[in-house]
Amino acid sequence: MSGLGNITAVILAGGFGTRIKDLLGDLPKPMVPVNGKPFIEWIIRWLKAQGVRDIIISAGYRSEALEKHFSTLPVTKMNVRCVNEPEPMGTGGGLAFAANKIGEEPNLLLVLNGDSLIFPELNLLHSDLDDAQGVIVTRTVPDTARYGSVRINEANRITDFNEKQSGAGQINGGVYLLRNSILKSFPESRPLSLEKDVFPKLIGQGIKLNAHRVNCPFLDIGTPETLPLAEAFISENQVHFA
Repeated sequence: MSGLGNITAVILAGGFGTRIKDLLGDLPKPMVPVNGKPFIEWIIRWLKAQGVRDIIISAGYRSEALEKHFSTLPVTKMNVRCVNEPEPMGTGGGLAFAANKIGEEPNLLLVLNGDSLIFPELNLLHSDLDDAQGVIVTRTVPDTARYGSVRINEANRITDFNEKQSGAGQINGGVYLLRNSILKSFPESRPLSLEKDVFPKLIGQGIKLNAHRVNCPFLDIGTPETLPLAEAFISENQVHFA
């Protein structure tokens, strides 16, 4: 991971998981068991394999379950901390809240959703940052209806985030490499959605956000239908995880 410099990963884990509530019981969504481990642990094992060692989890609902699990140090040689949102803050608010706990260092934040995972090569992701304030991993899917799509111009800049519409297109992969300084431009209100509130406002202010297009696997535990697919992939591809 040479060239990335000082980086901290922020995992956004404040969601409720209403669509898989029957599978979760009283657990927070990122703690759903996948191949014998909470899904969020697989995210952290992937980060370890990528060379990331400093991780902060922005937790909300049943945050104590996350704290208890990671207090046992299930992934060695990692610095994993949990911060508890005092109220639901959305993905943008949760990121700002977590980043406020770590200050102006590190200079780069690798932000991930706690209920999905895509597998970019981090050095390539960093190369697409270039002169922008952030780079967003995107992926082509045959139908963007469940996710919403992003619009990218010829200069590889993201120009728009669209509501959920049917048809093929590029979706937000839920992984972002952001300069820490971009947080100063976030709106003050809470809750905040990165896709709906933060990124469109930043683009409107002329702040550059680049796309990093990938065709690698996309794991999503958001529905009872996609959860078994994530389990199958992890079972068959242990090489991605430390």
